[in-house]
Amino acid sequence: MTSIAIFVSGSGTNCENLIRHFEHSDVVKCALVVSNKPDAYALVRAERLGVPTAVITKAQLGNPDETLPLLESYGIEFIVLAGFLPLVPAYLIEAFPRKIINLHPALLPKFGGKGMWGHHVHEAVKAAGESETGMTVHYVTPVCDSGEIIAQFRTSLSPSDSVDDIAEKEHRLEMEHFPHVVEKVISELEK
Repeated sequence: MTSIAIFVSGSGTNCENLIRHFEHSDVVKCALVVSNKPDAYALVRAERLGVPTAVITKAQLGNPDETLPLLESYGIEFIVLAGFLPLVPAYLIEAFPRKIINLHPALLPKFGGKGMWGHHVHEAVKAAGESETGMTVHYVTPVCDSGEIIAQFRTSLSPSDSVDDIAEKEHRLEMEHFPHVVEKVISELEK
């Protein structure tokens, strides 16, 4: 069984979805939820579901002597970014080679990079008049949103869709597909 840490910054719907999906798994154990924001609602969701949590400051995230021992203490073998906004430092990527994946709320390489997160992405999709949007799961590299794509799922858009409509359609894809992609990637590692 692979112990994972879920890194979050916000409300944590994907975090909760992952925890519930793997509750009785013999492949994945959600061992820790880490947030850079002490008021992230994802921490409340995790605690309610019995998963330990930790808050790390920007300075702590930048310090391998603080972050790596925390992850080691929970036996973390894999990291899932589920709405984690800070860039992952290079030392962490080196410590977990091809074992950190991210969920991005658009069809990369479109609408990725610095500043492209959350509602900003959906606003950009609307402004560009896109006929579809979707979600991308990719490996994390030192360059924001540029890692190898693992999976993408699409949904069509209509010109009348508001930014909120676009966000809702894309979020439905996340809820349906993200846990299965995480499970597949980790299952392949265990082979």
